[in-house]
Amino acid sequence: MMDRLYLIATIAGQPVAIRASAIDSVVDIGEVTPVPRAPAHVAGLAALRSRVLTIICCDRALGLPAPARRSTRGVVVAIDGHHYGLLVSAIDDACVIEDDVRPVRTRLDAGWDKVAVGMIDFGEETLLLIDPSRLIAGPDALAA
Repeated sequence: MMDRLYLIATIAGQPVAIRASAIDSVVDIGEVTPVPRAPAHVAGLAALRSRVLTIICCDRALGLPAPARRSTRGVVVAIDGHHYGLLVSAIDDACVIEDDVRPVRTRLDAGWDKVAVGMIDFGEETLLLIDPSRLIAGPDALAA
């Protein structure tokens, strides 16, 4: 059942699904300290429960402009032993989706094309299933 559990979030106005197995927690991100010379999609560093998170602006990671007002909603993921906080516009739901993941069969904008690993139906909506590690890599890695 865990492989069918997803977090539904909104990034840049687009509802997305993230496999729950990839998620450590969902939190409110407080103060973010900028990191000099960091890539544009790295918003900075934040402290969470005695650990340091690298904070990723998902909009910038997709190659889009940063939102006018920084979100405080974060999805914490661990990739290769490092913890990241993905800033999302909203956390919508966590739910079991019984439908199978389908390949993306529509043309997506470049940033979305690189982070989407499939599509899944949720009620009346079709959600993009995204890979958090591809967001963390950022737009330069996505373009390569």
